[in-house]
Amino acid sequence: MEETIQRVKGTRKQGHTVPRFTISYYYKRYLFIYGCLLLPILFFITVRIIPMLYAFNISFRQWDMLSENKPFVGLANYQALFEDTVFLTALTNTAVYVVLGVIGQLSVGMAIALLVRRVAVLRGFYRAAYFLPYITSVVAVSWVFRWIFMKNGIVNAWLLAWGLDAQPFLYSTTQAIYLIAAVMVWQNIGFQMLIFVAGLDNIPAIYYDAASIDGAGRFRRWIHITIPLLNPVIVFSVVMATISYLQSFTQVLNMTGGGPLNSTISIVLHIYNSAFKSFNMGYASAGSAVLFVMILALVAIQLKLVERKVEY
Repeated sequence: MEETIQRVKGTRKQGHTVPRFTISYYYKRYLFIYGCLLLPILFFITVRIIPMLYAFNISFRQWDMLSENKPFVGLANYQALFEDTVFLTALTNTAVYVVLGVIGQLSVGMAIALLVRRVAVLRGFYRAAYFLPYITSVVAVSWVFRWIFMKNGIVNAWLLAWGLDAQPFLYSTTQAIYLIAAVMVWQNIGFQMLIFVAGLDNIPAIYYDAASIDGAGRFRRWIHITIPLLNPVIVFSVVMATISYLQSFTQVLNMTGGGPLNSTISIVLHIYNSAFKSFNMGYASAGSAVLFVMILALVAIQLKLVERKVEY
């Protein structure tokens, strides 16, 4: 052993070096990039993919939290789901939230964006004022509107002062769902307004100048220039709004709790009640799986129908 060590030292003294393994800059760069991406991917798999697959597994079992025996029941939970009148009501209510919310959010957000862009003085103030509800706590906003629309709330006090009849509002099976949808739209139009303002600002003014020279009116410029060039913004807004309203929960829970008589209950609230009040985890997981498939299918359909190529 000592002779070997002395021989190695002798070769080093004579100018011989031990070969080392080296990596080129090209491979180092990609190793660094994929190394940085690995942690977020692992985190996403851990907190998203694995729990989602676990929930799918639960949906096919009779899952009792107090029992170790969790037998496989196949599609029984899904069958019970679609035979449940409360779930069918929640499905209908969620569709109402999506239709009213998406249409209202996009149309009102576009109108406000056009008005804000025409303001010459205090433009930043108006943008901040409209955006403020979006960053306000959803729970706080929901409770404020719940107090406003109480039977003895501000709105009914005004109606009585004007000689009109008081309204049940959130205690009505026909009025409550539309008030909740209106509150959702009101809180999200600020975000929609900023998205549309950014999209409108990115449209080159030369197109409008050329159209004006050709004699195109305001309506034709809107149809043939503004809408086509805003298509990427519209696609993004429609998809994000659809996902958001399909997951309606906080406003419904805090304003009505799903009542009266389940007239405002949403799919997510029904899943929440099934899981954490009735402790029927298999049934709730089946509802989550159905909601996941609904979101995936609707987004795919929207991307096919709404998205189209626009050449500048």
